[in-house]
Amino acid sequence: MSDLAVGILGGAGRMGRALVRAVTEAKGATVIGAVDAPGNPEMGKDLGTLAGIDPLGVTLGGDVRALFEKADVIIDFTIPRVTAENARVAAETGTAYVVGTTGLEPEQQAAIAEAGRRAVVVQAANFSLGVNLTIALTRRLAEVLDDSFDIEIVEMHHRHKVDAPSGTALALGRAAAEGRGVTLEDKADRGRDGITGARKRGDIGFAVLRGGNVAGDHTVVFAADDERIELTHKAGDRIIFARGAVHAALWTAGKSAGYYTMQDVLKL
Repeated sequence: MSDLAVGILGGAGRMGRALVRAVTEAKGATVIGAVDAPGNPEMGKDLGTLAGIDPLGVTLGGDVRALFEKADVIIDFTIPRVTAENARVAAETGTAYVVGTTGLEPEQQAAIAEAGRRAVVVQAANFSLGVNLTIALTRRLAEVLDDSFDIEIVEMHHRHKVDAPSGTALALGRAAAEGRGVTLEDKADRGRDGITGARKRGDIGFAVLRGGNVAGDHTVVFAADDERIELTHKAGDRIIFARGAVHAALWTAGKSAGYYTMQDVLKL
């Protein structure tokens, strides 16, 4: 069997370069192209050179549709507006689509879900295998522990991250809410400042830290009187997210059109 032909969106960015490295490391996958916004100063450069590895003989381009038509699967870690547009292209071409973009508005998320009616779509707030296990454990603990255990989610990322709380923190919050049989929208407490009053029983709190070059730290705290359980995942390098996304991309081969998550990929 020939290798899976992988296309990368946002190829000149930090995640795009990490994805190029991850695909070249993986068995059964080959980078056949990457695109970025028109006018990007890296346009036309070899993807391997941009990623800090040996040249691949494939250059950074700008034609998104052509890449969708040529690839078996596309991996997208760009920005919400662009991802929603790309989802429509995935639906039109039937190309498998792996989405790691966070900070999506409801209508943008709807475009991704709609693409799953005509293409294989795998979406995750975080593609790290360890994070997805942490999400599954969070859901299970929330099922077992009643609301005498307060749930707080603490996350820290690099100074350049533009959305907060992180998509991963929100995914952990949703897992906790699912375990409790409630909705995160009803129970989330995403900001405390000044005289806020006592903590409301059953709320799921979020705390956000930004600084340095932290790739991503997440802790879910279950705190009751006299005891506390903490689930923590720390990312040392964004390459772990890229490797997970490539794992998901390989998983799409031979799958029927549908909307999937990393929980499906990992059979969690």
